[in-house]
Amino acid sequence: MANRRARRSTLAGTWYAESKESLTRQLESLFLGPLGPGKIPRLGEYRDDLVGLISPHAGYVYSGQASARAYFEVAARGPKDVVVLLGPNHSGTGSGIAASPSERWETPLGEVEVDLDLAKEIAKRSGSMDFDETAHRSEHSLEIQLPFLQYIFKGRPFKIVPISIWMYDLNLANELGSSIGSSLSGLRSLVIASTDMSHYVPADVAVERDKRTLESICAMDESETWRVATQLESLCGLGPVLTCIIASKKLGADKGRVITYYHSGDVTKDHSAVVGYSAVAFEKR
Repeated sequence: MANRRARRSTLAGTWYAESKESLTRQLESLFLGPLGPGKIPRLGEYRDDLVGLISPHAGYVYSGQASARAYFEVAARGPKDVVVLLGPNHSGTGSGIAASPSERWETPLGEVEVDLDLAKEIAKRSGSMDFDETAHRSEHSLEIQLPFLQYIFKGRPFKIVPISIWMYDLNLANELGSSIGSSLSGLRSLVIASTDMSHYVPADVAVERDKRTLESICAMDESETWRVATQLESLCGLGPVLTCIIASKKLGADKGRVITYYHSGDVTKDHSAVVGYSAVAFEKR
């Protein structure tokens, strides 16, 4: 009964460590790493100035320290009641915009409840979101965020709404982002877009492309972000990022800030063909 309608981890033992103890040690090593924040996060008192976040989704050995920088800042703003997770659908299976119908998602750190009532409200407002587990079954971009959330919230209960997106349409992003923002009004919430940046290009090319893309993201200009990222092919999670920008503005954010940026060559020392990783905060002034 405890595992009825629970989505089991598909990444434990590959993308991240497979046991509770080893995963906890891995997360702590990412927080303490040379590209991470350099210290273990402490859960602060609740503040509402951080409403949206971008975090990457490669294996922890590559992008985990960028995520650690992002979640260090989340921890400082205190606990959340619900987190909406927006990620790309790399396989293209299932519905174009798909919420998870599972009741819980599982990682080695335990289970997290899915807020199905909130997901239904978002779906009703947007009119374009379905409930389809096939879109989530083998997708990594959302699950990779969960252990960080579980670690920083230190056992405090929170719920998630996982949404997988492969329909990268600006109008649909506006519709979904506005629906998420309206549905989260008055809640202690966070919207997270999962994306990596430029893929498999020389390091100097990635840095230049990603700099231009991050400028449009931090301006919170979804139309310019669409134009630049489409032209440069610099975001695998373009739909989630556009949706997050729109939802964050609906929730009162008026500025974006790059928390960190590096690329896979900074980890592997191979700069010939890299993937860019960034963490961005959407905040109220």
